[in-house]
Amino acid sequence: MADENTFKLLIKLTQDGQLCKIKKQIEETSEIKQSINAHFGKSGDTLLHYAARHGHLDIVRYFVEDLSMDIELHNNDYKRALHEASSMSHEQCVRYLIDKGGKIDCLKKADWTPLMMACTRRNVEVIKMLLDHGADPTLQNKDGWNSFHIACREGDPAVIEHLLYARPEVWRTESKTRRTPLHTAALHGCLEVVKILLERCDYKPDEKDSCGVTPFMDAVRNGHLGVAKLLLEEHKACPTAVDILGAQPLHQASVTAQEETLCFLVHELNIDVNVRATALELTALHYAAKEGHTNTIKTLLQLGADLHARDKKGRSALHMACIGQHAVTARTLLQLGLTDTVDSMGTTARQHAKKPDITRVFETPEEPEP
Repeated sequence: MADENTFKLLIKLTQDGQLCKIKKQIEETSEIKQSINAHFGKSGDTLLHYAARHGHLDIVRYFVEDLSMDIELHNNDYKRALHEASSMSHEQCVRYLIDKGGKIDCLKKADWTPLMMACTRRNVEVIKMLLDHGADPTLQNKDGWNSFHIACREGDPAVIEHLLYARPEVWRTESKTRRTPLHTAALHGCLEVVKILLERCDYKPDEKDSCGVTPFMDAVRNGHLGVAKLLLEEHKACPTAVDILGAQPLHQASVTAQEETLCFLVHELNIDVNVRATALELTALHYAAKEGHTNTIKTLLQLGADLHARDKKGRSALHMACIGQHAVTARTLLQLGLTDTVDSMGTTARQHAKKPDITRVFETPEEPEP
């Protein structure tokens, strides 16, 4: 068998597309042909994997036709050359491997097909080629995602349109956590894709995943206000729906510091800024404090939030800031007028402080900002 340095050189030449030098190296080292299907490194890639990943069709053809490499060789993740070419949108390599009899729906680790990997890109031609040769877009990976889910995450309207054209029922799916493609598109702010889904698919308003999250909540907590407005107008989404903890979109926007969205919810939709999540009666101010979003706290107060609100356990926003170990937020709340009182268990906010900088907030309070 050829030595390790020789194969390292071949890998480098393959990545760089140096076919002439590859041929010369192989001709000069007769042992290489006997172990041409060898796997390398932790990934277990073969030379064919490297050639397909980098889109070097001439090298792929040389390995397959001149050296008789097996196109169904898989690496440690069970990825074949077709997975590699599809995931990088190398159209010519995909076409060649299919023509050579590559399995269309072969599975990599976690049950990803070449079509799923192609849908992580925005090359309609590669996706169309796989579909034309029998790729099944309804197959699901270990998380329950199919190719349509993945395409909705990437957000290319042309890909979505083609998948719906090829298999009109492909939208009718949900992941193992009951998330639909509409959830996925809303989460990632893919406005044009959301428009297509609302026009072409029959999703029910406010479908919830296993955590009780709706597409509107996904849009709101990630700051995709355009998507949120579209869901309100075209899908009649409920802006006060609750998840399994009783949290509304207002609370979720506070967790992720979406201040523009908070203003929209309160000013435009007349949501009560002091509404409580039903599980522990937390307010938006509690959520923002626990995450250490000092500016969000100021925004909520400007919107009319009650600084002195207590949750079911008698905790104030100051308690939550200390639980989250956020010294700057705790100092700000003290400056705004909160005092360190006990909760229903007799615990002060300071007693939640584990870091020295938070303890110092209570020892050396600063004067309020002018």
